[in-house]
Amino acid sequence: MAAGFGGRAARAGRATASRPGIPEARPAFTAHDHDRHDLDRHRLDRHDRNRRRLMAGASAPASLAALPGIARAVPGPGDDAPVTARVALTVNGVRREIDLDLRTSLLDAMREHLHLTGSKKGCDHGQCGACTMIVNGRRINGCLTLAVMHQGAEITTIEGLGQPDALHPLQAAFVTHDGYQCGYCTPGQICSGVAVLEEIRAGIPSHATGDLTRPPELSEAEIRERMSGNLCRCGAYSNIVEAMTDYAEQASGSRA
Repeated sequence: MAAGFGGRAARAGRATASRPGIPEARPAFTAHDHDRHDLDRHRLDRHDRNRRRLMAGASAPASLAALPGIARAVPGPGDDAPVTARVALTVNGVRREIDLDLRTSLLDAMREHLHLTGSKKGCDHGQCGACTMIVNGRRINGCLTLAVMHQGAEITTIEGLGQPDALHPLQAAFVTHDGYQCGYCTPGQICSGVAVLEEIRAGIPSHATGDLTRPPELSEAEIRERMSGNLCRCGAYSNIVEAMTDYAEQASGSRA
């Protein structure tokens, strides 16, 4: 096995040793040469990696700057104050003007700036309906829209529908039929319910409307479909439907 590792060098040594005046042959590649070669290759590899890393880091900002569609942060003059605008709204019959950050949602404008905390922040993703309010006669999720988008709009929150000593008829129906348990979703349920009944009276169809050539009927299926965007974790859905049906019948009787 020893002959296998150094065969050529050993044979060269034996061939020259018998000839006077001829220097002894040196192995072509010794173990020391192997070590030095490995060290040099390691240094070259490390140098190459560092060079490539440096070039990549230096070229990245330049390549990004060359792309026309890339948004880049521009440092300001040292002031991080948000951009604001004066927004005029008619809230519950009262004209209000407030200076708002352009990113302020309508829900936060009501709760944090006008201190109308009846509208609740549930999911903040437009999926639960707890923030429902009525804007220009249509129900919307206050968490999904910016306040500046509703300049001059008429907004009704739960505070504008009724007060403890003068309940809205639908609020009274919720009390009569136990249309709530914890009550967190109730303001959104009632605002949505008032708008739903107006939609049905206006003849606006829904997915549950069977015949689009005729006005929608005030049925349990219609109410459940139209109220499906308002979630109640307590599960008071049947009581809510009863309260809305009772209120609708009372309103129809009073109009007749």
